[in-house]
Amino acid sequence: MKKKFSTAWKASKQPRKQRKYRANAPLHIKKKFVNVNLSKELRKKYGKRNIGIRKGDVVKVMTGKFKKKQGKVLEVKLKMSKIIVDGMNIKKMDGSNANVKMQPSNLQIVELNLEDKKRIKKLGIKKTETKKEEKIKQDDKKMEKKK
Repeated sequence: MKKKFSTAWKASKQPRKQRKYRANAPLHIKKKFVNVNLSKELRKKYGKRNIGIRKGDVVKVMTGKFKKKQGKVLEVKLKMSKIIVDGMNIKKMDGSNANVKMQPSNLQIVELNLEDKKRIKKLGIKKTETKKEEKIKQDDKKMEKKK
């Protein structure tokens, strides 16, 4: 088995080769490993099942010690494929608190951080469309009130 990352590698049943692939992958591929699934409301809204997580997103923990708790993403560690969430701390033996590094597969995005232009473009959200839709809804409400 070669030491460097192979772009030609397809798949293997062997866990050691799977671990090696993930460990030696370049950052543009590791970015795909930190995709997190969306809540049901967000799935309907954006028509996607999962999306890459970013700092500022609000996530819900689905499994583990902090199950059903929500928090804001403080940091995304691409090299380790881990996510640090606000409020998820453990107490160390010396009495200090440490952030828990979570796996993306154990999280679900509840609220998206839409401050990033690239993310808005990727989701296909257009500000003009949303404003037009709001005006149409307001006009419909006015028409209903008049009747």
